[in-house]
Amino acid sequence: MNRFHVHLNVSNLDDSIRFYSQLFASAPTVVKGDYAKWMLEDPRVNFAISTTGRAPGIDHLGIQVDSGDELVALGRRLDAAGSTVVPEPDATCCYARSDKMWTEDPQGTRWETFHTFGDAVTYYAADDACSTDAACRPAPAAVQSRCAPASGCC
Repeated sequence: MNRFHVHLNVSNLDDSIRFYSQLFASAPTVVKGDYAKWMLEDPRVNFAISTTGRAPGIDHLGIQVDSGDELVALGRRLDAAGSTVVPEPDATCCYARSDKMWTEDPQGTRWETFHTFGDAVTYYAADDACSTDAACRPAPAAVQSRCAPASGCC
């Protein structure tokens, strides 16, 4: 089953944790010094906030899937939508290990599709391809516009 994902950048983590804990009537499932996450069932959403130095507001939207096969199917849908898809296998991000695919919608909103398969002790690994804001923005000249089936992406 898929889960909608929203990641917001916030200016004050403690204030934001208090606000969203009240809004969701639930404490976060993960709290770190620069990050918090709620895994909600109603609505089914992975809602995350962080203070990673980016401007406050929506960082990205996404869809979290429960298996690698579901991620492959979602990758095919992204490819069919005509967006540039940037695969990020075995990524360390948001204190988790995941296989990811990044794209942008026609408005330039970043979308992350991912399957999480483990925990991590850091927010991100400095050597990951998408460890910076710009790295996961599809670059028309630098990234192939379609995922090749042999790449394991789609």
